[in-house]
Amino acid sequence: MSTVAARRPARSTRHKTARRRRRRVGAALVVLVLAALGLGAATGVGPLGEAVREIILPLRHDDIIRQQARKKGVDPNLIAAVIYEESRFRDQTSRAGARGLMQITPATARFIARDSGGAAFTQRDLATPQINIAYGTYYLRYLLRRYDGDEELAIAAYNAGETNVDRWIRRAGGPADFDRIDDIPFPETRSYVENVLRSERSYEQHYADELGV
Repeated sequence: MSTVAARRPARSTRHKTARRRRRRVGAALVVLVLAALGLGAATGVGPLGEAVREIILPLRHDDIIRQQARKKGVDPNLIAAVIYEESRFRDQTSRAGARGLMQITPATARFIARDSGGAAFTQRDLATPQINIAYGTYYLRYLLRRYDGDEELAIAAYNAGETNVDRWIRRAGGPADFDRIDDIPFPETRSYVENVLRSERSYEQHYADELGV
């Protein structure tokens, strides 16, 4: 019997053991998810269940979100939805230099600081949840006012910029003729608006206690 042949049974045994281990882990995960769903239903959290909800639809800094929502008159569910779509509640920097939870670019931050009469900011400030959410919420309020409270247009401008949105409206013949999402020519922005609106409804449904103002 060759050395290779002699090793085959042992290797096969190891593979079977590994497969059994993976099956046990998979089964344990299924049980955990089902238990979380059952706990959620029993405690009134909703169909997601609290543990699953945290994985699928995370929420952080809800105290800051509520504070800024009250201060600036913006729906906290919209703020949370924009954060989720922009960063999944993680501090990160994009290739374009957008920073933090709400992905504020330095140019937008300078505009907000100037428009609000606030103090000058630093790049490090944008990594601070309190400042980043304050700036992002201020910008959302500015866009909502600019577009007469139209969430779809405000969200589109948050993603693609006011210049693009204004051009799309002009091409359509005016705000009344702009068919909102269907008239957005950028696939990325169209998807962004749809995702934010969907997430806004989800936060309203599953985080009513945490985001109630």
